[in-house]
Amino acid sequence: MSGATMKLGEVDVGTLDAWCEKLLTCEPLSEPEVVRLCARAKEVLRNESNVQPVRCPVTVCGDVHGQFHDLMELFRIGGHAPDTNYLFMGDYVDRGYYSVETVTLLVALKVRYKDRIFILRGNHESRQITQVYGFYDECLRKYGTPNVWRQFTEVFDYLPLTAVVENQIFCLHGGLSPSIDTLDHIRALDRVQEVPHEGPMCDLLWSDPDDRSGWGISPRGAGYTFGQDISDQFNHANGLTLVSRAHQLVMEGYNWSHKMNVVTIFSAPNYCYRCGNEAAIMEIDEQMKYTLYVDSTLVSHLMPRGAVVCNSIRRRAAGNPM
Repeated sequence: MSGATMKLGEVDVGTLDAWCEKLLTCEPLSEPEVVRLCARAKEVLRNESNVQPVRCPVTVCGDVHGQFHDLMELFRIGGHAPDTNYLFMGDYVDRGYYSVETVTLLVALKVRYKDRIFILRGNHESRQITQVYGFYDECLRKYGTPNVWRQFTEVFDYLPLTAVVENQIFCLHGGLSPSIDTLDHIRALDRVQEVPHEGPMCDLLWSDPDDRSGWGISPRGAGYTFGQDISDQFNHANGLTLVSRAHQLVMEGYNWSHKMNVVTIFSAPNYCYRCGNEAAIMEIDEQMKYTLYVDSTLVSHLMPRGAVVCNSIRRRAAGNPM
């Protein structure tokens, strides 16, 4: 790693490299270090769009939920940053035992490699949710005060809501919104706030695809369910080929829906250390061919043109261009 030859705000590259090396061993930063990191992260993230453009190649990941050692396995399979570009679709904290270490590492990697690592907001990147599902309590337990939790929840307000890969693959945590017809509608939102209880920003982080057509009431109590007719219309109106999202536990790590216009990716294996599910990541190469990696286990299922599932990093394959 390079030495401290240039400055990134008030945190030089050498310091960031040292922090990343420390975090990769699952050792948390000190509270003053977290304060410095979060201040720099807000500077970096405020310059990103609500619909952040991302170039290929990139590997797309779903929920991680504080499962630090599974994140390390994800990097082992997909490649370590900055050699591999990553797009994470939210839910870095809560439920797992290492939310502090997980989110600190991802934020540090974002600050260090801002053009290679992209981190979107999930519904758990929220003050209210993290006070219920573990991150707040973990910060209190590990630091003795809620200040680290406050620092990260301020960073969460700056996270982009969505991303679009090469103007074709729309990536976000949850799903679509009846208040949003175009990507420009998303670009116009004021995202620097706590996740609202309702409205378009809430929907993007909470909604789910459904087998039933049209919009439906979500059993989650926030967001909506949306049918294939909705995703077809949204993709057509915005020149998109695929919606990639996370948010839902799927036992095989990934799930195609809406005649393969929507893919759900979940990247926390054995979720909550008891669900027994596999995890998946999706690699998109320079030709917009994509490959799904599922827990090092080869899975053969009907998949759309351009998609391949592989069982290890040594067996990378690519389908036909989309």
